[in-house]
Amino acid sequence: MTDRAFNFNAGPGTLPVPALQQAARDILDYQGLGLGIMEMSHRSKEFMAIAEQTESLFRELLGIPNNYRILFLQGGASSQFFMVPMNLLAPGTTACYLNTGTWSAKAIKEARRFGTVDVPFSGEADNFRRLPEPTDYTVAHGCQYLYLVSNNTIFGTQFSSFPETDVMLVADMSSDILSRRIPVERFGLIFAGAQKNLGPAGVTIVIVRDDLLDRVADSVPTMLRYKTHADKQSMYNTPPCFAVYLVGEVLKWVKAQGGVEAIEQRNEEKARLIYEMIDSGDYYRGHAEPSSRSRMNVAFNLPTAELEAKFVAAAAKQKMIGLKGHRSVGGCRASIYNAFPVEGVRHLVAFMQRFERENPA
Repeated sequence: MTDRAFNFNAGPGTLPVPALQQAARDILDYQGLGLGIMEMSHRSKEFMAIAEQTESLFRELLGIPNNYRILFLQGGASSQFFMVPMNLLAPGTTACYLNTGTWSAKAIKEARRFGTVDVPFSGEADNFRRLPEPTDYTVAHGCQYLYLVSNNTIFGTQFSSFPETDVMLVADMSSDILSRRIPVERFGLIFAGAQKNLGPAGVTIVIVRDDLLDRVADSVPTMLRYKTHADKQSMYNTPPCFAVYLVGEVLKWVKAQGGVEAIEQRNEEKARLIYEMIDSGDYYRGHAEPSSRSRMNVAFNLPTAELEAKFVAAAAKQKMIGLKGHRSVGGCRASIYNAFPVEGVRHLVAFMQRFERENPA
């Protein structure tokens, strides 16, 4: 589909064209039933089969062990900021949070409503330009879990490896889930909003270890317990049916590409092309320190704010949309999630080269 724009938005992000084309057909009529995917009962055998296949594909692609449950929840990743401590942080106990950006700061604020939060590392003083090295912090004895955000969309940073600790890891992987292989067995819980790499906004996927389901206090409302949804296979109430369906179509596409390993290689190539352009001179300056750079979100600045505004406007005229950086960082940001094509990155790099020639500082 040559008339599609290159979507550099941080979220919702671009989706695979084959998945969108299949959805376009199924919205009107799903497999000859005479009704569309958004009109079906979530308890029909057809939708139950969709949900089961989606969960099975997700488990297969990420290598999720059998002692983990996969939940399809609503409320966005932001609801997990309070659901995690409500379910895992008992009164009188402590959790450790690494403050590496906006989303971890919001999670810290919510967690403090339920228990004590220790923040052994914060990158705020340096405007979150880097992620911590193992020697930068110490996890307090007795912490219930160590919480981290694996990829920071706003500041363009990403953990290249995860902390080595005896404390259970909990991670917000909303913006890099399925972009690379991850050691799921090292985490007690992982959650991700779908709208970056998995599908449309509206569903949040939670991967939670079985033994954690019974930790929840009796005072936690029914709908906010992971166990409620695990016991009912995410069907305690009406799930976000269309979002779950489209996640399944995206997972089929990922598998057809060669799985997570192939997606990871392509993501590395896309990021390398842009960072090589940034590092080729002084005109473009990356926000994140090289050791902390994200493969999903490339945040960068030009010599002046005026040139940045001109860059974003000129790129939009060439059907490259969503390149304006977040207000807390300014500048520009190229979000290149799983379904973003390598062709679009090459198009951007060529544009960056021309823009620098035609607009000297």
